[in-house]
Amino acid sequence: MDARLLEILVCPICKGPLDFRKAQSELVCKPCRLAYRIKDDIPVMLEEEARALGADET
Repeated sequence: MDARLLEILVCPICKGPLDFRKAQSELVCKPCRLAYRIKDDIPVMLEEEARALGADET
């Protein structure tokens, strides 16, 4: 992921910051408890495509 892109991307729901998880290839919004996948270096920032974080994930 391009570092400049990571600086400007925010959660589409709450507009909060996202954490980049390189190993899982996803961007995580902690307040919304959603993970947005990154496909071919392009973040899929759609709420209906997001994965809900499990109870054991932070």
